[in-house]
Amino acid sequence: MIEVLAKLGRGPVFLAGEVLECVITFTNPLSASSTSASSEMLAWASAQIHCQFHASENRVALPPSDGSKHDVQAENETVFVPNRGERGQCILSTPPKILFCDLRLDPGESKSYSYCETLPVDGPPSFRGQSVKYVYKLTIGCQRVNSPIKLLRVPFRVLVLHGLKDYQFPQDEAVAPSNPFLEEEEGLKKDSRLADLATELLMVATSRRSLHVYNISNTRGKVGTFCIFKTVYKIGEDVIGTFNFSEGDIPCLQFSVSLQTEESIQEEFQRRRGQPVSFTVHARHQESCLHTAQSSFSLPIPLSSTPGFTTNIVSLKWRLHFEFVTSGESAGTCLVRGSQSEAVTWTGVEQMEVDTFSWDLPIKVLPTNPILASYVSQFSSTNSITI
Repeated sequence: MIEVLAKLGRGPVFLAGEVLECVITFTNPLSASSTSASSEMLAWASAQIHCQFHASENRVALPPSDGSKHDVQAENETVFVPNRGERGQCILSTPPKILFCDLRLDPGESKSYSYCETLPVDGPPSFRGQSVKYVYKLTIGCQRVNSPIKLLRVPFRVLVLHGLKDYQFPQDEAVAPSNPFLEEEEGLKKDSRLADLATELLMVATSRRSLHVYNISNTRGKVGTFCIFKTVYKIGEDVIGTFNFSEGDIPCLQFSVSLQTEESIQEEFQRRRGQPVSFTVHARHQESCLHTAQSSFSLPIPLSSTPGFTTNIVSLKWRLHFEFVTSGESAGTCLVRGSQSEAVTWTGVEQMEVDTFSWDLPIKVLPTNPILASYVSQFSSTNSITI
């Protein structure tokens, strides 16, 4: 028996273009006092990253896949197929890397191997929607002689930030002063600069503020105004907006604001022409606002949500969905006098005519620092298997 332990060094969330580093440890768990006859042997071990695409058969007409015939693997075959036994299509994979051949572990002995791979920048982000899913995994395959291949899958999350792909790092860094007592691998150095660049680009894109004012009105007149200071956010931020009903001619009885994503399938892959778009609500605020001059809301963008993106199959967009309930009568008739005595009590009317209407405001949601997103990730940094 051999225990295989895979540990992601920096957490389970990465930016496309970063280097994923995983330490894989093989251990013979028997006591060191056991005889040498208890030694364990492995013929080989290999690792590979792949992205698996899943689609709802009721909503998506999948394109033909050339690799579907390779999903079936013979019991004793030595070919490493990382997505063996999984549903869907493998749409992206890195070249497999061999960790070792002919490994012998004595009782109590363990050996560790480091796997590093740059995540492709042209792949989709991790996404679990109502119609499609994009799932990234690091798969480690191990095999004993004349035994079936055992697979250890390490799921992780990928965020995609557009603009990193086209950035060219300066080539004149060799003349810059350096510390001779510090050794830093070039790959890790570039990876660190990539994360710093992403943080800087996100900060610049989401820190721009300018007042956006929208008039809220229906067919009968003006209800009020809505103010928001920016329309570009990163996941983990709060969307904040304010209402001013004091300048309105039509009384607003109630409003609600929903933070939604709109998942739409590209027309050529739709199962039925003109099929409806899928909506997901991530946060909602509702408030009764009769005789309220001003109000506000704050809706958090979950760190676990997916920023907006577009592929050849699906498109994900973010929006604020507003719903208003207005009075069909004047503001003075919304209250009635309940007593003729000196102590006057005003109560709401039992029935009144109302009008409802909705409005959608598109917003843009970008990724955030992957280290921050790792704190709320559903994936574990450590995965193990016994073979």
